[in-house]
Order: sequence, then C-alpha cells, then structure tokens
Amino acid sequence: MRLFVAVNFPGDMRRDIWNASAALRSASLPVRWVEESALHVTLKFLGDVAPDRRDDLVTTLGEAADGTRAFTLPVTGFGAFPSVERPRVIWVGCEGVPTLELLQHRLEQRMERLGFPLEGRAFRPHLTLGRVKQGARSASFARLEQLLEGVEYAGECVIRSVELMESTLGHEGAHYRPVHSVTFRD
Repeated sequence: MRLFVAVNFPGDMRRDIWNASAALRSASLPVRWVEESALHVTLKFLGDVAPDRRDDLVTTLGEAADGTRAFTLPVTGFGAFPSVERPRVIWVGCEGVPTLELLQHRLEQRMERLGFPLEGRAFRPHLTLGRVKQGARSASFARLEQLLEGVEYAGECVIRSVELMESTLGHEGAHYRPVHSVTFRD
C-alpha cells in the first residue's frame, strides 16, 4: 500500500480552490493537474508500506494527534516549488498555524520511531494543484509568474481530523482514499 498522512478539506472549499485555479489549468502548461476531489495538505509521505504495518500506523497516528483540538486553517496564495522559473509543483498555500505545525512535527517524530525517515526539508503546508510533467522545458513556464499573480483565492476552514490515506496510481493519475481517520477534540 502506498500511504501518506493528510488533512482534507470540505467539498465546497475544494470546489472554490478548483474554480479559482481554472486559469492555470487552461494555460496549456505541461502539468498533470490534481483532481478537485484530491486536494489536501500532506503532513507525512510514507511511501510503499506492507499491509501488516497498518495497525502500528493507526496507533502512531492516534498518538501524534492526541490532544489536538480542531483548528482554523487559512488557505491563500499560489506559487511553485522550487521556483516559478523551474517548477516541479504548482500549489496553493496554507498559513503555518501552530496547531498544524505541532501536529506535523509530532507525526514526524513518531513515524521516525517506526523506521520512516525524517523529512529533510522544512514543512511548508500547501495543497498541490499540479505536478510538472517529466521532460518539460523551463521555457514552457515563461508566463507562470504572471499566471500565478492573476489567480486569487483566500479562504479558511476548520480542520477537525487527520487521515491516513492510501494512494493508488493509475493512468489518469493518483486516486486517494482514507484508510483511517482521527477526529480532533472541539
């Protein structure tokens, strides 16, 4: 099973983000766009995991989330990693609210105890909108900065849970489904 841990968003917010980013998708960029239903913030990518490790992951996720209260997460601003000149990922950003950062940090620490390596980069919460296709030329993104400046979205939602997600790769891209959910206290 290919797994990751994420916070998910209500359908109306995903739809609003999808609609706000329509100009990017229609710009003929060499990008594989994520489906509206798949918009989420990844807290920890686990990769291919043997099914018999599921119980340990569920327990560890519960430990990492223990004591976490529902929190408001602002979502705003569009950008690209590592840069707009040479993008690999196009995203919409999230403010790094303390509750989210603490949850992600606790998750990193506890998953390391299960043998999952620590992430080498700083946590930058975002929703991936699209991934640049392999072999795409930098010149294809000459207008990207201008396009990103032309799209706007600002919203927020209350995050009430964290999910262990399964990712299944297919011809149309990845499909995600929750395997286990931990609900936060109100």
